[in-house]
Amino acid sequence: MKETNEPGVSTWKSPLKGWRWLAGWGVLIASLAAIARMVLGLTTDTSDAGHTALPWLLSISLALALVIFIGVLVRCFSSGRNFRRLLFGLACLAGLIGLFYAEEDVRGRLGWARFKARWESRGEKFDFTAFIPPTVADERNFAMTPVVVTAYAQVLDRNGNRVSPQDTNVVNRLKMPLDSGDGGPTNGIGNWQKAVSTDLEPWQRYYRNLALSTNLFPVAPQPQTPAADVLLALSKYDATIEELRGAAALPASRFPLNYSSEEPFAILLPHLASAKGCAVVLRLRALAELEAGQSEKALADIKLALRLTEAIRSEPFLISHLVRIAMLQLTMQAVWEGLASHHWTDAQLSDLDQQLGGLDFVAGYQTALRSENACQVASTEFLRQHPSRFREYLDSGETDPFRFPDALVHLIPSGWYYQNEVSGSRFILERFLPIGDSEQRTFSCTLAREAEDSLRKIRQGPYSFLCRIFLPGLTNIPRKFAWAQAAVNLARTACALERHRLAHGRLPGTLDALAPQFMAKVPHDPIAGRPLHYHPTDDGHFVLYSVGWNEKDEGGIVAFTSSGSVDLDNGDWVWRYPDSPKP
Repeated sequence: MKETNEPGVSTWKSPLKGWRWLAGWGVLIASLAAIARMVLGLTTDTSDAGHTALPWLLSISLALALVIFIGVLVRCFSSGRNFRRLLFGLACLAGLIGLFYAEEDVRGRLGWARFKARWESRGEKFDFTAFIPPTVADERNFAMTPVVVTAYAQVLDRNGNRVSPQDTNVVNRLKMPLDSGDGGPTNGIGNWQKAVSTDLEPWQRYYRNLALSTNLFPVAPQPQTPAADVLLALSKYDATIEELRGAAALPASRFPLNYSSEEPFAILLPHLASAKGCAVVLRLRALAELEAGQSEKALADIKLALRLTEAIRSEPFLISHLVRIAMLQLTMQAVWEGLASHHWTDAQLSDLDQQLGGLDFVAGYQTALRSENACQVASTEFLRQHPSRFREYLDSGETDPFRFPDALVHLIPSGWYYQNEVSGSRFILERFLPIGDSEQRTFSCTLAREAEDSLRKIRQGPYSFLCRIFLPGLTNIPRKFAWAQAAVNLARTACALERHRLAHGRLPGTLDALAPQFMAKVPHDPIAGRPLHYHPTDDGHFVLYSVGWNEKDEGGIVAFTSSGSVDLDNGDWVWRYPDSPKP
């Protein structure tokens, strides 16, 4: 029988065969895979158990590649000819990689340059600095008045630089909570879209019960009317609101934000929450003032709320415009209740119409989309220059189908970032921007649906991977702006209808009777520009509505979601009053 090992040959030097060969390579590959897995664990977020498969597959793939590479090296170093071939192959590979990067970078730069030049010739701007509002002298600037400065001075100085650590000595005077931190009554505030009026009794009970254990809000020794008790509780904010009213008289507003930041999406906007909070307080005050018969004071609070809404109009951030829409919705409740209860005089109605007429959410939509595009371009440039920050943006966007090592983002060609700028900008400028027509002051639901469908179908690819981060938030934006403009148009028309009723003792048969005596021109439905629908009812009221986002005339029927909130995607957008309005 022939011996397994030849005499004089070490077992360690003899080639492995059979199961030993398989076991040896298996151990080597497993060891290298484990090492690769440990390295990947340092650069990959594996906290989500659903994403752990990829690193293991990648580890095994790297291990196999490394084994093959080692085998090639061993063979190549065995002879000079093979070594020279290896060097030549590596040089060719390096050349191909360099050519790939050069081609992608040149392609990306040229593609972005051509796209940008074509749109700039039409008047579009891509530089974020072009959307920064002009500076305003402090003595003319609402945002630089002492009471308003407190809204952001904890985190920003007067030049917009971050204050670190936060200045806890600053008291935010615009933070005027209506409750003790428990959310207040669960009911009470009405909803004009549902034709529901406010009931102040829950708020009266809340403040009186709260006074049994705290002194956060003043209360009378004996119960008064609900409106009187609510106004007394909110009187703790009278001085701040009056100072804010004086500040609102200034002609301009520009908050000191850090516009010099390379990263527009990282600019702090601490004043937005305070602005919305002020609208919440002013709404409840105005509602109580209307119930107490103090319509002039209610009008003053409504005008102040609308002024605060416009104080952030020039900001080049989509979120600022969304806060404006939320503040409008809050303020509209007081406008609606004053009309439903016939509290407004003709002069007050004319004043309201003038205030509301200055709100143009179609132009706001155009501004917001253009500035949002400039933000995503600037942020893409920031990531191109700082790829280590990529993970922060990835985590803030849509959930990725899988995770990959952060180290790999450093291998992304610069040209891919430029191509993403083209893809993102094209999507915004060609798909979303035309939805709002600033000349006709209309919104196209058809274009909006097409844009949303295209947005949902975006595929992951080298030229669109950032689109999945920056663009999904645009899905419902056109509808929100369209609803805001519809609310303004409905409110203005309702004011003119009330003026007609005051002048003639009855409502008109058609909206044509309103112009030019009660308004220069009757606003149209911002959905495709058709006239608003209107018809008087037998009880002396009327139904006024836009056909809404589905573009179907449903006779003034409001749709609701399963949770009971108004469904803005379906049904009509309606302005109507309760069957039994307050006297």
